[in-house]
Amino acid sequence: MRALKTLLIILAAVLVIFLILGLIGPKHSHVERSTVIKAPVAVVWSHASSLKKNNEWSPFLEMDPTAKVTYEGEDGAVGSKSRWEGGSSGKGSQEITAIEAEKHMGIKLLFEGMMGGEANADLNYEALGDSTKATWSFDSENGFMGRAFCVFMDMDKMIGGEFAKGLAKLKTLSEDDAAKMAAQPKTYRGFAIETVERPEMVYVGKREVVKWDKMGAFFGKNYPAQGKALGEAKLEMAGAPSGVYFKWDEPNKQADVMAAMPVKAGADTKVKGWETFVVPAGKALLIPYHGAYDKSMEAHLAMDEMMKANNLALRDVVIEEYVTDPMAEKDTTKWLTNIYYMVK
Repeated sequence: MRALKTLLIILAAVLVIFLILGLIGPKHSHVERSTVIKAPVAVVWSHASSLKKNNEWSPFLEMDPTAKVTYEGEDGAVGSKSRWEGGSSGKGSQEITAIEAEKHMGIKLLFEGMMGGEANADLNYEALGDSTKATWSFDSENGFMGRAFCVFMDMDKMIGGEFAKGLAKLKTLSEDDAAKMAAQPKTYRGFAIETVERPEMVYVGKREVVKWDKMGAFFGKNYPAQGKALGEAKLEMAGAPSGVYFKWDEPNKQADVMAAMPVKAGADTKVKGWETFVVPAGKALLIPYHGAYDKSMEAHLAMDEMMKANNLALRDVVIEEYVTDPMAEKDTTKWLTNIYYMVK
């Protein structure tokens, strides 16, 4: 009897303590972690725009390999849900309650079972130029029992590390994608533009201001004569016949251009009856253009767009290398012209 009485006193004391803890425990729990990702916000968002994508980097499912996950609703839309059930992870669901592309996703968490409850998880993304600040937060209102347990359980220590782990994986995925995208040449008007270093080139040729409709005749007249002159001067060519453009005069439909042959010789080279022009070594933009000469304007417009987008300025000249001999290849779609813009 005395033992029973003692036990009842102990149970009463525990109950009183529990009631006190329930009254003094925290009414609200908040956990938050952030990281800065070296990738544009659009790239980060591509890994975080739906519950399916979030589960690819969230560490919580990794903690329970036995968990089974199902999805409901339109992926990435408000109202879409995922449900999980596992041995150690228990049973519950998450639902998208708010979404603002590339900025915010609100998620409602429902934990089932004896210690169940609700919480909100927010994912926020802040664009920082070529980087993104990602913030993952957790908020819950604690009921009476929850307040008592939170006196002993530090929510920040319980899940803060997992939040940081998940954000680290999101960072790795996004930065890997950004690096791959940066390595791929960006296209303008469908053209991939390369940046190359050109060596010093010495050209021998004829420079004139030529009307656009006379351009074919200008090159056709000068190239054979140039070839003969270089042969007589015992000069070896250093590349394909080229057009060196000093000015493109849109209003008057004409160009200041040199019909030129690159030669393996010094800058002081002189060939009787012809001019010598030297293009110093330096950075150039390159488009390998395939097609008829009179259809190449789209490639030049692409160069203009790329230069404006990247704040680049033309250094001196534009060079077209006519690699394919049109007399040997009749199919114009196979004609290769290397278009170089010498830039500062």
